[in-house]
Amino acid sequence: MSQQGRGMSQSQDDPQQAEGQAPLDDLMLAMDVVDSLRRQQRLVEQELDSGAREAALKIRLQRVYAAQGIEVSDAVLDEGVRALRDDRFVYQPPAPSFAVTLARLYVSRNRWGKWLLGAWLALLLLVGAWILLVVMPNQVLPNTLKARHAEVRELAGSERVNAQADQLLAAARQALDQGETGLARDLLTQLEQLRDQLAVGYQIRVVNRPGVRSGVWRIPEANPEARNYYLVVEAIDAGGRRVAVPVRSEETGETKRVERWGLRVDRATFERVAADKGDDGIIQDDLLGAKAPGELEPRYSVPSSGAAITDW
Repeated sequence: MSQQGRGMSQSQDDPQQAEGQAPLDDLMLAMDVVDSLRRQQRLVEQELDSGAREAALKIRLQRVYAAQGIEVSDAVLDEGVRALRDDRFVYQPPAPSFAVTLARLYVSRNRWGKWLLGAWLALLLLVGAWILLVVMPNQVLPNTLKARHAEVRELAGSERVNAQADQLLAAARQALDQGETGLARDLLTQLEQLRDQLAVGYQIRVVNRPGVRSGVWRIPEANPEARNYYLVVEAIDAGGRRVAVPVRSEETGETKRVERWGLRVDRATFERVAADKGDDGIIQDDLLGAKAPGELEPRYSVPSSGAAITDW
């Protein structure tokens, strides 16, 4: 404040500068007076009730400025008091309007902009994922169906398998024509499973490992006097690896892909294998059948209908 006061005094010493700058200096002083009045709000409330008190307030302010080396005229003090009463030099927010709303949004962009950007990026990711995972696969679905059908026919070793593949393809195309994309995809899955089943070849051998049962028997609910005999078997490919194959349980009607299942055999075969294992703990003749590539069902070397169970 003291530097301001010295600058103002210099302008008063120079007539030319005083003539051009005095109004601005007076305005700045008036603004400073208003600021001082506000800082002494309690004093203002007490002193501005009457003209006498207003005069006393002016004297107090003159003393405050004089202590800082600033000379303030009565005109400046009067202007400051009037400005305080008229709420001049006080920021008045603009009236609500569309332009004001836009301006406030722009000023606060650092606060909400990152959320808007995040939401926009999330929307782009969702749209991209939908196009990548739904739209594009649906567009290529007809060609995929055609390709899988051709693969099945190439592997098939019988007209019966070809006819099954043709039926699946025709049903899938009809589903696409009717807008049932989900059903068409299910039929595509069946074609792929058929292809995989045709491609693999394996032998069916009785499980012969410590801790694993080699056979079980069941009493059917429909005939408590009878027994159903099952040998626990597994599919072994040409490399000696176990293969998971689809097996339908005759007890539940459910088809599962399993590496081990119970193959139903007659009593004589069951007892022969049991005696073979009981001899020295090793089943010598464990081969029960084989499935060749291009075939859907295995050919058995023992009496068996192929009926099976998957749990025991």
